[in-house]
Amino acid sequence: MIDKNFCMSSYMAFRYIEKENMDFYPGMKHKNFTPVPNNEKALVRSADEIDKAIAVQFKQFENKKKGIMLSGGMDSAIVASYMSGCDAYTFRFLGGDFQSEELKRAEYYANYYKLNLHYVDISWDTVTEHLNAVMEAKCAPVHSIEPQILQAALQAKADGIEMMFVGESSDLVFGGMDGLLAKDWTFDEFVDRYTFTNPEDVLNEPVDMSYLYERYRKGNNIDFLSFMDDVFSIESSSSYYNAFGVANMPYYDPYARLKMADKLDLNRVRNGEPKYLIRELMAKKYPEIPVPNKVPMPRPVDKYFESWEGPTRKEFKQGLDMSKFTGNQKWQIWCLEKFLNIYDK
Repeated sequence: MIDKNFCMSSYMAFRYIEKENMDFYPGMKHKNFTPVPNNEKALVRSADEIDKAIAVQFKQFENKKKGIMLSGGMDSAIVASYMSGCDAYTFRFLGGDFQSEELKRAEYYANYYKLNLHYVDISWDTVTEHLNAVMEAKCAPVHSIEPQILQAALQAKADGIEMMFVGESSDLVFGGMDGLLAKDWTFDEFVDRYTFTNPEDVLNEPVDMSYLYERYRKGNNIDFLSFMDDVFSIESSSSYYNAFGVANMPYYDPYARLKMADKLDLNRVRNGEPKYLIRELMAKKYPEIPVPNKVPMPRPVDKYFESWEGPTRKEFKQGLDMSKFTGNQKWQIWCLEKFLNIYDK
């Protein structure tokens, strides 16, 4: 079914088109990421069990030339510990000036496990060079990380890498989304907290997206854990799925094949221990250094859009005060307009 207004609102609210049967234009068919079924996941109860389960997964790749997307965070740092002598790809933005501390941590991890470190230099030109390819493949506007993931995948492919490893799913599996897990939300609070950009704030013909939240309503509250398992898992992983697909580069996320055997201890998460099992494993892998705090994949969207005056197409409200939007929200608005400029002449 073709429904441009629905697709625009879904992208603004959730960063993907939530309904499989909805598309922007005739001839388009978007495809969302499908998570690994629960019956194919290994149950883990401790840091040691996570360690063993990941090591078992790596055995199937012994004869492949492996690479890893290595950041300054815990998740990829742990994956790197199984990849001694392999190649690592680390984003370097704006000549290394953006989030330089995270870059130094990635360099430390690479040196610790004797990885061959390659920098993936990202600028605004890199983003615009790859934007159309990832939008065309997704049949939709994209997340701001997709052009840079594509750049890393293409660079690794040119180096002969046969399988790329990422640590993307750890946050969802092990309780790393501490902001979203911070409290037992009322229904309205969670809708306001989770919605990336309210379609009513930017679109002239917004479509109500509350139906998706209503599936998880529990009276005046919401089953936010199930919502995140079902909705956030698709949104977050679809960016990797799409960008690596464009590059025709196979990739593997070992955390996506794991599941906590015990119920997530929200008290520990809410009292300064997000991803407590992963933190324990990180301390075992790198005992000499403090466990780093969680940081999202870097991209200097605030810098990119600091002087952007806003959209001009008829689908958007005119005269928007762009100072009220975050850099990530500005990316969504800008990217949607770019997509419409290409496919809605």
